[in-house]
Amino acid sequence: MTHKKLSSEVAFLDCIDRHFPNSHAHLIIGRGDDCAVLSCPERICLSSDLFLEDIHFREQYFSPADIGYKALAVSLSDIAASGATPLGFSLDLMIPEGRNQIYWDEFFGGMASLAKQHNVPLAGGDLSKSPILGTSVTIWGAPTRTAGGTPVFLNRTGCSEGDIIFLIGPLGLARTGLSALEAIGRNAVDEYPTATNAHLRPIPQIEAGQILSAYSGVTLMDLSDGLARDIPRLLGEKTAASADKPSAKGASINITTDMLHAEQISYALEKDINPIFEAFKGGEDYALLGTCPASIFAELGVKLPQIQKLGAVTSNGKIVLNGQTVTEHGFDHFA
Repeated sequence: MTHKKLSSEVAFLDCIDRHFPNSHAHLIIGRGDDCAVLSCPERICLSSDLFLEDIHFREQYFSPADIGYKALAVSLSDIAASGATPLGFSLDLMIPEGRNQIYWDEFFGGMASLAKQHNVPLAGGDLSKSPILGTSVTIWGAPTRTAGGTPVFLNRTGCSEGDIIFLIGPLGLARTGLSALEAIGRNAVDEYPTATNAHLRPIPQIEAGQILSAYSGVTLMDLSDGLARDIPRLLGEKTAASADKPSAKGASINITTDMLHAEQISYALEKDINPIFEAFKGGEDYALLGTCPASIFAELGVKLPQIQKLGAVTSNGKIVLNGQTVTEHGFDHFA
């Protein structure tokens, strides 16, 4: 049996309409016009993410539904890191030849299931033929709380010496899943189901971000490039403009094997690699990495039982892992 291709823009738009409602409390005018008209608060947070074939995913082991799901999940994770509530998103889609209607129904079905879970509407976007499959998602959100009438959005700057460094979500688990998928393809799903699911379908920590937004002194960011790369960002890493300034913040990090999933340990043993250092390098976890004053960490632990203490902010400018200074720079898109 041959399956029908979506050979026109109208066919694609009809497919999208089957999966995404076009009415929502935050949409005054939805898809189908030159611009959507949105109902939003005075201040919103806004983020955009590219998700490109053979750069961010491979079709050898991503199903169409996985691709659609993760394209939206990575953007929802940015909203979580702002402590916000997602309001809506737009989708630009790069469309290659060779995918039939079943493929696109699965793709949009994976994305729509996550959108429905977080009550976030698709407001519009654009379509184009392309040599590769790719998406660009732009997402926006509202503040969860206000302080003195001012909307509060969390960000990654402002930690102090002695603050606790914490994590909400998996620690390096997606790196194990990615490594296994790259090594043995889709069969890795059977051998390492939890680790591969962490890479294929990360869970945006929306509710945790909203809870954290209620606390003063919390800094927060989306952990997407691994601790080795993102901890310096959280600390306010030096730039060319600040390279001559002394007293950069540092971090003392402690990771033990009981903080890791059993699949991380077994994969590391099989490959004769250090599971703790692999978790530290990490990447693709889409967890929440943050800091808070030591005085409120116990209270956060009551509100968020899944929170993990990773260490503390120091003033020596060094990143120390289990007592050893590390120079690993982590993932860089252009390295």
